[in-house]
Amino acid sequence: MSGFMSYFGARRDPKQSARDAIVTLRQQLQMIEKKEDHLQKKIEEELKKAKANAVSNKALATAALKRKKASELELDRLAGTRLQLEMQVNTLESANLNAETLAAMKKAASALQTIHGNLNIDKVDATMSTVNEQRELANEIATSLANPIYGMEGIDEDELKQELEELEQDSLNERLSGAEHAPVHLPEGVKEGSRQPVAVEDDEEAQLKELQAALAM
Repeated sequence: MSGFMSYFGARRDPKQSARDAIVTLRQQLQMIEKKEDHLQKKIEEELKKAKANAVSNKALATAALKRKKASELELDRLAGTRLQLEMQVNTLESANLNAETLAAMKKAASALQTIHGNLNIDKVDATMSTVNEQRELANEIATSLANPIYGMEGIDEDELKQELEELEQDSLNERLSGAEHAPVHLPEGVKEGSRQPVAVEDDEEAQLKELQAALAM
C-alpha cells in the first residue's frame, strides 16, 4: 500500500528518476553479463563431455550436446535482452542530457533577463545619443583650447612680413651710410686728391655685399 501511495503521491524529481532508472538498468546489465559468463563456461564444459564420450558413451555425449544447445539458446536470448537494456540506457542518458541542457538554457535566459532588467532599445538609443553628444562637446572644447589666444586673430601675417622687410632695409641703409663716412687709409706717397673713384666704388660694393651676406645669415 505504501508503494502504491508513493507511486501516486508527491511528484519526484525527473532528473533523479532518470538517474535511478539508469542505475537500475546498469545493475541489470551486470547481472546479465555474469549470467552470460556462466553459460559460456557451461557450454564449454558440455562440449568437452560430448567429445570425451562421443565413442565410448554416445547417450552421455548426446545428453551433453543437448545441454550445450539449451545453454546456447539461453545465451542468445540474454544477448537480445542485454541489447535492449543498453539501448534503454543510451536513450535515458540522452534524454537526461537534453533535460539538463534545456534547464541550463532556461537558467541562462533568466540570468540575461535579470541583467537586462528595465533596459530596452529606446533607453539604449537615448544613452548612446547622450554619449555621442558629450564626445562632440569634448572635441569642440579641445579644438577651442588649441586655437590661438583671443586677440591674435586680427593680426595680418603679410603686414608683419612687410614691416620686417622695411626694418631690414632701414638697418642696411644705416650700415651703408656709416660705411660712406668711414675714413679711407691711403698708402704713403699717395695724396688724397689722387684717389681713383673706381677703387672707392669697388670698395663700397664689397662692403655692401658683406652687409647683405651678414643680414642673410
